[in-house]
Amino acid sequence: MSGRKFSVIPFEANRVWRSYLGGKLLDTLEGVKEAADGSFPEDWIGSVTAANNPDNRSPEEGLSRVRLESGESVLLADLISEDPEFYLGKSHVDRFGTDMRILVKYLDSAIRLHFQVHPRAEFSERHLGVSKGKTEAYVILSVRDDVKEPYIYAGFQRPPSREELKRWIEVQDIAAIEASFDKIPVKVGDVFLIPGGCPHALGEGILMVELMEASDLVVRFEYERGGFTLPEESRYMGKDLDFGLSVFDLEAKPASAFRCEPRELRRFDDGSTQRLLIGTDRTNCFVARSTCIEKSITKSENGFYIVLVTKGSGILRVGELTLALEPFSRALVAAGAGEVRIETEDGLELLELAGPRF
Repeated sequence: MSGRKFSVIPFEANRVWRSYLGGKLLDTLEGVKEAADGSFPEDWIGSVTAANNPDNRSPEEGLSRVRLESGESVLLADLISEDPEFYLGKSHVDRFGTDMRILVKYLDSAIRLHFQVHPRAEFSERHLGVSKGKTEAYVILSVRDDVKEPYIYAGFQRPPSREELKRWIEVQDIAAIEASFDKIPVKVGDVFLIPGGCPHALGEGILMVELMEASDLVVRFEYERGGFTLPEESRYMGKDLDFGLSVFDLEAKPASAFRCEPRELRRFDDGSTQRLLIGTDRTNCFVARSTCIEKSITKSENGFYIVLVTKGSGILRVGELTLALEPFSRALVAAGAGEVRIETEDGLELLELAGPRF
């Protein structure tokens, strides 16, 4: 790349420290010779959101950088600030400024994650002075071979009272907490939406794309996983247990409430199809689409989006710019990019993850 205004911005790996184990599959994708699970199980994509990690971590951890042809590495956030309307679109900037409002990750779990819950936007604004919560979505990409019954928890299906939940958390009665959920089976291609306020935990051995509101706000009410014990300040967003309890939605939720059923948006002349995975009928926080390309398509979208390759290979063209696409390639397509042409010889499947629609 040259200059400072790009219709398409590819991203390199941007691994982020987390308090659970995973990342072996991400290592493999990056060509690491001795791939292993560790403390970097997530890859944050097109991120202008800093990770809420311990003080000994870099304050820039989580923020995506862009490599220019000159070799210079610049923060994506700085690049966007140079021409926000081109990158994000005028209507988005009028409402949100340079805040993309979404955070996209590859997440590779080796163990079940902590039981946790995220605030709704209304709660965050009222109690934390932040204009967004953390509603999130999952697209399941693969399951490790040794995991025979992959699952997530999302609920509660059998909610405790506030007093019961407080007691369970105080004594860390994880068996009682776990018994309040049903295991929700997952398979490759499944899509889930977890609204803010709903407690949840991702099961072991799952590689997925996670799309969420652009925050790292979380109440972790299980203190130890994988040999790591959370410090007190990392459990309730720097507050106390009573504050953390106020984040929970304690109404019973059927497991079916979290599944999303994709529907066809459009069909192209070559037989390619675009499907809506998550739309404004489910949330106003973000939009998720998938496009299955048979040979070649030309299309434009309303606003910016992050594109991820889930299967196959091909070429993306915008004007004179050409970007090779391989499995797990990732890039930002600017709102001002105009028409995008995508070509493939043997088939190509993409996720397209966009900000809020209003």
